[in-house]
Amino acid sequence: PCRSVLTVACEQTEVLLFDPISSKHIKTLSEAHEDCVNNIRFLDNRLFATCSDDTTIALWDLRKLNTKVCTLHGHTSWVKNIEYDTNTRLLVTSGFDGNVIIWDTNRCTEDGCPHKKFFHTRFLMRMRLTPDCSKMLISTSSGYLLILHDLDLNKSLEVGSYPILRARRTTSSSDITSSGSSGPRAVGSPCHQNDSGPLSEKHMPRSSQREGGSPRNSLEVLTPEVPGERDRGNCITSLQLHPKGWATLLRCSSNTDDQEWTCVYEFQEGAPVRPVSPRCSLRLTHCIEEANVGRGYIKELCFSPDGRMISSPHGFGIRLLGFDARCSELVDCLPKEASPLKEIRSLYSHNDVVLTTKFSPTHCQIASGCLSGRVSLYQPKF
Repeated sequence: PCRSVLTVACEQTEVLLFDPISSKHIKTLSEAHEDCVNNIRFLDNRLFATCSDDTTIALWDLRKLNTKVCTLHGHTSWVKNIEYDTNTRLLVTSGFDGNVIIWDTNRCTEDGCPHKKFFHTRFLMRMRLTPDCSKMLISTSSGYLLILHDLDLNKSLEVGSYPILRARRTTSSSDITSSGSSGPRAVGSPCHQNDSGPLSEKHMPRSSQREGGSPRNSLEVLTPEVPGERDRGNCITSLQLHPKGWATLLRCSSNTDDQEWTCVYEFQEGAPVRPVSPRCSLRLTHCIEEANVGRGYIKELCFSPDGRMISSPHGFGIRLLGFDARCSELVDCLPKEASPLKEIRSLYSHNDVVLTTKFSPTHCQIASGCLSGRVSLYQPKF
């Protein structure tokens, strides 16, 4: 968070640490895990967590990198995502076993942390918390986006214990107002419900209802519209949140893997939602087609710290995208209908497919990493 260290998760078992100012290599954790390292998350300026295909999460301290603080066991398949609630100091992880697990880092020992399964869904790809930790978003390989509203991480969600807001396909504003009470598809539904679809409102626990609004941990199931994908399914491979919580950023690929899109969806809070009302929290505002190079690999994109730009892997480089040519704030250039993202600049320095990119949280600097292991740093010339 203070930009003193750049950490890199590698396809093998390594974690690399660099000084982003001097570009010097600091240290290699050669056996950080027993399989591919997938994600790294800093809890503060010294403590960070890594997750791996070896099904574990490891905690590390920058002041003592020779040994792990502890190893966390709980997932049964590849662990792909780490989030952290700074309010409760709870670590949140998700994996291809479909589980979202909560870890209590307040009571961490050498043997691990107390943990519990918070949520489960099929086809899980990525999980994110909004900046204020009031919502959890989960993307799936079947094209669904799940949103848990008014999040309460202290309550585990078993099947049937959470109210489900009627699913909607995120489309234009005219479609949103006219589509009424259309429900989700029963086939391929992401949650472990019965085949008849989500629970009806009459099964919502009365204790979870709150006057004038949605109950805690109410679940919304969406199939976000992707340009060119009206008649075909898609896979949501990458999921990021706007730093101010205004929007979500998705990287989607078609089921046939011949198209790839970057899409921005604005959060629409609106009036309090009644149990009998359908809900659609997201509206597609901007999108752009991607190069679709490196099929089968997930490309992680990101917002800039101020939310005005998007850095997106594009073939052997990255593209800097804006909501308009002046890199205006999203709220200042919201279109009535979905508009193309504007390409501000393209940067190419790799000899292989770029898989990840990240803005520095404090400086004018961008990092990118490609499939062959090369890391590039970019800074503007003033």
